Amino acid sequence: MNIQAIQLKANAILPEYQTAGAAAADVHACLDESVTLQPMERRVIPTGFALAIPLGYEVQIRARSGLSSKHGITMINGVGTIDSDYRGEVGVLVINLGQEVFTIEPGMRIAQMVLSKCEQITWQLVDSLDETDRGSGGYGSTGIKEA
Repeated sequence: MNIQAIQLKANAILPEYQTAGAAAADVHACLDESVTLQPMERRVIPTGFALAIPLGYEVQIRARSGLSSKHGITMINGVGTIDSDYRGEVGVLVINLGQEVFTIEPGMRIAQMVLSKCEQITWQLVDSLDETDRGSGGYGSTGIKEA
């Protein structure tokens, strides 16, 4: 699928897939100088690009597994959503959950993005819902061991 993108800054790097089978494209930090994150510090890291996402789609910005597992660098909001009608610069909302200071360098791959199809919901108010085996069992009600 073709997605229109513009570079808002000369040093912006458009997202790139690292392998032929990659589901997500890596997103690069568009910085003029390094940014240091203290433990538990949050920042919005600029990417230097904007997108025109088609109606009926979203772009999800996700943490990179290596940065998360090795350094505790993850997304403030878990997964960020870029809506189809947003035309501003894509930012990556990071937090340092690690115990060490972490430095984000210009051009560093700091997140990944996935294009996903999505639909808006039309709510149908009803008097009751259909019955299932689980019913209204709460969080954890199915257990953690194999049946």
